[in-house]
Amino acid sequence: MRFFEVTRILAQILLIALCLQGQTPPGRDAQSETKGMPPRATPGDYQFQTKAGAVTIAAEFTGHSLPTMEGPLTTEDYVGVEVALFGADGAPLKISASQFSLRLNGKKTPLASQPYGLIASSLRDPEWVPPEAPVAKSKSSIGGGGGGHEGNLPPLPPKIPIALQRAMAQRVQKASLPEGERPLPLAGLIFFQHRGNEKNLQSIELLYEGPAGKATLQLRP
Repeated sequence: MRFFEVTRILAQILLIALCLQGQTPPGRDAQSETKGMPPRATPGDYQFQTKAGAVTIAAEFTGHSLPTMEGPLTTEDYVGVEVALFGADGAPLKISASQFSLRLNGKKTPLASQPYGLIASSLRDPEWVPPEAPVAKSKSSIGGGGGGHEGNLPPLPPKIPIALQRAMAQRVQKASLPEGERPLPLAGLIFFQHRGNEKNLQSIELLYEGPAGKATLQLRP
């Protein structure tokens, strides 16, 4: 009986060790947390600025290109705005991306901001070079039979490696506007769903409604 009891204890210790090995190492999750973009020295370092109570909101429209600390990414389905909030140094402000909306071409209903998780599947890295696809053979070239035209079909788009997709999602997460009670100044990206060509946007307005008050920022008059 003692032998079986010792064996059972050793098995439990081994199971605990394996579970610990499978856990995420301390600090690894912190690397992918939302940190935002480094705020620039002054609101004047951004293209546009406005006031909401005692807070200055500065912003730039980034379009379908999303700046991150590791380099830009692109998305065809969304557009981004780099926004920064300035106030008394260290003064806290409750911040949420949902406090912002985007009005395009004067439309009555503005676009609501979207969480970074929704745009992950549409991200592309301009520096990623996909491997060359193999040349497809048509049926007509095999056995001399006619009637097959599969060889004339356009090639399927290359699949982005899962590791690259995960890395791009983490880059956007870290660059996103941090939320919660945060000290100012603070900056980060917010996202809006829009597939259209940026050249067709005659006017772009960033709307803010939050604890600091209300404000409208013209990003493209």
